[in-house]
Amino acid sequence: MSDITRVALDAMGGDHAPEAMVQGALDAVAEFGVELTLVGRGPELLEILKQKGVQTLPKGLEISHAPDVVDMHANPTMVLKEHPESSMVLGLKLLHDGEGDAFVSAGNTGALLTGATLACKRIRGIRRAAMGPVIPNRHGGTVLIDAGANVDCTPEYLLQFGYMGSFYASRMLGKQNPRGGLLSNGTEDTKGGALRLETYALLRRAHEAGRLNFAGNVEARDVFDGQVDVIVADGFSGNVLLKSIEGTAGYLMKELK
Repeated sequence: MSDITRVALDAMGGDHAPEAMVQGALDAVAEFGVELTLVGRGPELLEILKQKGVQTLPKGLEISHAPDVVDMHANPTMVLKEHPESSMVLGLKLLHDGEGDAFVSAGNTGALLTGATLACKRIRGIRRAAMGPVIPNRHGGTVLIDAGANVDCTPEYLLQFGYMGSFYASRMLGKQNPRGGLLSNGTEDTKGGALRLETYALLRRAHEAGRLNFAGNVEARDVFDGQVDVIVADGFSGNVLLKSIEGTAGYLMKELK
């Protein structure tokens, strides 16, 4: 499973920051025993901790002061230049410098993706970074990759998404020889446009060479059956699927209430 022991957390990013981030950090340190660094405005974070009755930082929790914040309207391509002292950028620097095994932020997604690409760099040989949320289902969860970072993709990008998603499912979710599928409008190998047909061929070739466990095409409705551990998609289709799930879940919860 995971070798992650120290997590850097953007305390100022997200709709309910920094209160929710501070509480989450306290819970994580207590429940999971990880070492955690809250990156954000130090005096503000200390005041929130005091309001929660925490006078002394618990073992495993640290604060790294960052005076600036990347808001949701910031230009993603300019985040490093315009917000070098922000909680997001300084958190990414901790990751880059080896002072954290992972960095978590609920802030500006575009800025996070661009910042990570520029500050931490891509894995050698990987052409594009991708978003890979884990969609819960009856078998634990399925990695959806990409979920919005790359609207226009090539078959090569999607093949690499398959590799990254498979590695994540194996290392982080504990899936043995994770099964991957290609998001399409049908399970037949003839379904989809040129991008999916070409990608299907690449994924099938990787499967035959023993580099991936490719199960074929999957439809959006297959996500919750857990038939596959990884769903490969271009950023546009993956984002539509993700937002459809969010909207459906929100509607059902309102109706139930």
